[in-house]
Amino acid sequence: MSHSVEILSVGTELLLGNIANTDAQMLSQGLSELGLNVFWHTVVGDNPQRAREAVALAKKRADIIITTGGLGPTCDDLTKNVLAEAFGRRLVFDEGSAQRIRAYFQRTGRPMTDNNLQQAMLPEKCEILENDWGTAPGCAFEAEGVHVIMLPGPPSECQPMFQYRAKPYLLSLSEGVIASHTVKLFGIGESTMEAQLREQMNAMSNPTLAPYAKEGECELRVTAKAATDEEAQALLQPTVKQVRELFRDKVYGVDVPSLEYVVLKGMGEKGLTLGTAESCTGGLIAKRLTDVPGASQVFKGGIVSYTDGIKESVLRVPEHLLTQFGAVSKEVAAAMAQGARQVLRCDIALSSTGVAGPDRDDWDNEVGTMFVAIATQEGTHVRALHLGNRPMRERLRTQTASHALDLARRYLAGLDYGD
Repeated sequence: MSHSVEILSVGTELLLGNIANTDAQMLSQGLSELGLNVFWHTVVGDNPQRAREAVALAKKRADIIITTGGLGPTCDDLTKNVLAEAFGRRLVFDEGSAQRIRAYFQRTGRPMTDNNLQQAMLPEKCEILENDWGTAPGCAFEAEGVHVIMLPGPPSECQPMFQYRAKPYLLSLSEGVIASHTVKLFGIGESTMEAQLREQMNAMSNPTLAPYAKEGECELRVTAKAATDEEAQALLQPTVKQVRELFRDKVYGVDVPSLEYVVLKGMGEKGLTLGTAESCTGGLIAKRLTDVPGASQVFKGGIVSYTDGIKESVLRVPEHLLTQFGAVSKEVAAAMAQGARQVLRCDIALSSTGVAGPDRDDWDNEVGTMFVAIATQEGTHVRALHLGNRPMRERLRTQTASHALDLARRYLAGLDYGD
């Protein structure tokens, strides 16, 4: 499928920065999994003239236009009107959509004003994309060699509408099947990863290999197209295997949601429990672990020991370590993990201590100096990190939390700690 895609997001609130354009991010990720190239993101406010100009430009340069927002009942919801006008289509009343809108209001017990039925006005001869998550239906049609797909704006509606309505429509445009696998890596930068694969990526056409940088980690998406899913998988597997062999212990999983998911799954399989002692990460490791459903089977608890006094009184970090080496040191990181393991009575404990900024600490450690540690029945290991003094505080915390989780991942997999 060699189509070019433009995502056209409609809504003044996006331009004002009142809300982030998470729809466009979600759509770009989903479309890349289908092997579709998103070439343009456009955001336009609730203004008919500017919307017409944006649509006219998209129509000239894209094979597929996907719009989000502007399908609601109020006068500033203008997406359908502008798109229908641009492609010479009348808007016609769809009784089936009207019935679903009425039923939605009855089901939720909310009064329905007449203007809600504007949402049942749809371009003639379009494919109606039923919205089971809200009121405004989406729609799709082809005209003048361009495919147009309109989706509602609220992310709680846009995401399932793309997954269950737009995606099948898009797949129907292509003969055969598109399949992909995502290889997740930690401990390697995107530029280093890409340098090792550049020639191969440029030479590949089916399957393709695309790198993505996430917060402090990397992904490689392998995508193949074939007549059947079995044939697509047969094309994918050698490349996935090759990537695994190339990056070895930097690969923490294929098609897995996150590093914390891998850690919890591995610990659950071994019947082990986990605890955390955090300083610079402020509870972020515990938050990421408890974001995973079922974490309570493994995670016993976490202690945010932000001051020396709490490190000493709760985690039992010896006072002489704090006075001799300071809180940001490998000695204190080790003692924090050991203390958490005892206090929380868990099999494995992770700790973090460091300088997240914006200034150096009292011991003149520069911003980005971090230590993470793991304490197990076999002993304690500390990883020293120098993450640079330029990244923002939140990014430093995210990277530090990931490094702590990586220690647990490596321990569970029987790997060396890779420092």
